[in-house]
Amino acid sequence: MMADFPKPNFKQILLLLILLLCTGAATLAIVIFTPATSIAAQDLQLGDVAAQDILAPSAVSYTSNVRTLELKEAVLSSVAPRYTQADTNIARQQLERLRAALAYISSVRSDIYANEEQKLNDLAALQEIQIRAETAVNILALIDTRWQAVQQETIVVLEQVMRNTIREGREDDFRSNVPNLVSLALPEDQALIVAELAAAFIAPNSIYSETLTETVRQQAAEAVEPVQVSFAAGEIVVQRGEVISEAALEALRSLGLAQPEHRWQELTSAGLLVLLSLGLAVILFRRQVNNVKYTRGLFVIVALFLAFLSLGRLALPMHPLAPYLFPLAAYPLIIASLFGEELALVSTIPLILLIAFDQSNSAVLLLFFGTGSLFGVLMPKREQRISAYLWVGITVAASGSAVITAFHLLQLETNLNTLVSQTAMTLLNGLMVSGITVLLQYLLAPILGQITPLQLLELSRPDSELLEYLLRNAPGTYQHSLQVANLAEQAAERIDADSLLTRVGALYHDIGKAANPFFFIENQRVGQIDTHDHLDPAESAAVIIRHVTDGLVLARKHRLPDRIKDFIAEHHGTLKTYYQWAQAVNAAQGDTTHLDENLFMYPGPRPQSRETALVMLADGCEARVRAQKPETEDALREMIKDTIDKRLAQDQLHDTRLTLQELDITAETFFTNLRGIYHPRVDYPTLNIPTQPIKATE
Repeated sequence: MMADFPKPNFKQILLLLILLLCTGAATLAIVIFTPATSIAAQDLQLGDVAAQDILAPSAVSYTSNVRTLELKEAVLSSVAPRYTQADTNIARQQLERLRAALAYISSVRSDIYANEEQKLNDLAALQEIQIRAETAVNILALIDTRWQAVQQETIVVLEQVMRNTIREGREDDFRSNVPNLVSLALPEDQALIVAELAAAFIAPNSIYSETLTETVRQQAAEAVEPVQVSFAAGEIVVQRGEVISEAALEALRSLGLAQPEHRWQELTSAGLLVLLSLGLAVILFRRQVNNVKYTRGLFVIVALFLAFLSLGRLALPMHPLAPYLFPLAAYPLIIASLFGEELALVSTIPLILLIAFDQSNSAVLLLFFGTGSLFGVLMPKREQRISAYLWVGITVAASGSAVITAFHLLQLETNLNTLVSQTAMTLLNGLMVSGITVLLQYLLAPILGQITPLQLLELSRPDSELLEYLLRNAPGTYQHSLQVANLAEQAAERIDADSLLTRVGALYHDIGKAANPFFFIENQRVGQIDTHDHLDPAESAAVIIRHVTDGLVLARKHRLPDRIKDFIAEHHGTLKTYYQWAQAVNAAQGDTTHLDENLFMYPGPRPQSRETALVMLADGCEARVRAQKPETEDALREMIKDTIDKRLAQDQLHDTRLTLQELDITAETFFTNLRGIYHPRVDYPTLNIPTQPIKATE
């Protein structure tokens, strides 16, 4: 997907130098000002165990946000929930509901038309409460005077209970105490009825108030004074064997132990690594000077480099497992897909060095990141297949796991839990590398004038708008484009060109014919009048040539990528429309002095890449074989070879990187496929057998 770009001029070289200096300064700032730990507090994270006593280098006093927050949380947790005052209206409502229920029960009892079973069903249908079957039977069995006593006592008991402050969630406490409030003058069976009925209507009259509670909590929090912590010089801040808490980590940072001041040795070593990286960049860009667009490509490379460097320097100290999750291998994969493998590998070396610089496990990180990047870039893959990046991610994860396992085996005691955790992170790392590579390639390729496999797959769908337009308006051209796409794609695979780009470019190369489909023979029906018969040869040639410019107009209208437009513009190069040219020469009786040859030539340019050249060759071979229908395989092979030789002799392939060997492979691929499509017949030998009279059977 890469193209060659012009040599840089003086302004571009000056821009390169300025960009290198700015990049060097930004890189040095990132390396210096990202967090670094001292020897005493090296790699200490929350929950780690201190390997030695850590002493305060000098007296210090600071406000501890951690301890202040802990104190506030303790005060807040001690604040009891706040409830509203007891609402007497709720008590009145519950008493009214009880009276209504008692009235309903009384009506059921006095129903002379219902039998006992119907009355029990009516009591069971009471919506306010669920009366137990045993209680319902006892209620119906009471005489009226005793039922009146039960009703009165139930109202009295409920009123007595509801005078209390009943908070949400404590209703059961009051219900359990109801039997103790029933008058002892009632028999036990009636007392049970009273208790059940009264308990059913007990409801909370004091509701939890989030506003009141939050107000009290806020007042309590505001009353907490900031906690001041002091350390004398030489005082132990963290004891050996102590688990690092948030307060201890805060103390280390306040004392400058977790983030010490940069010493001149650290500044010098970081500066040397940055200078080494700049020198490597200068050498690299001198070798790769034609593979980078200065106005965009360099800025993309620098932006990616600085982004991965800063994210890596910030992420790695955050957690012991963070280095094995950080998807650094995505950087070389993106650079390789956009600019080439050499640029990716060489620019990744300083990135790995600078990210691993001053890390406690730098040796492991150098091998971990370096091995994953090498395997990711050098692993054989077909960039036009999305699945290839998944396998690359798996390879990166496998190589990282191998490095981690190798270092764990060197230790006297291997921590299996740590090994499993780190290996699990490498698996996630591989998936992230694949996803980030595909995503960033998709976003950055259009900026660089390139096209991604995802875009190509979308464009190759038969239901894409422009291909459907071609199929409706010019079905013959559509079928021709499919044949050309098949031929060119298989040839591209054989010579290691971009087969997906070639196929998609071939599908769209003749899209301009859809504007005037009947001027092209593949769209004309048998017996149809040829639209060119009544045209002047120059006019006829103009109509034929116009399918290139019409195609570019359609491509711009439908926003096709520039790489696809190249196929439309270059598939005829600067060739002549030979049929119309021959007509014009014959009409002039061979005198070409008054003929303008430019009127019969395609505007070009000639093919600028192997992919567009393959489409030109496939287009010419398929059209010629379809028109002339060779009878034998030898004739087919000769026709393909002649077509390719003519394009070569006419300098149409001069600007491509196709070799003679690749042209031979292309010709053989075309022959194999066209032989299967058009089925040329072999010459069968004649068999002379004397005829014998046939005897009739009885």
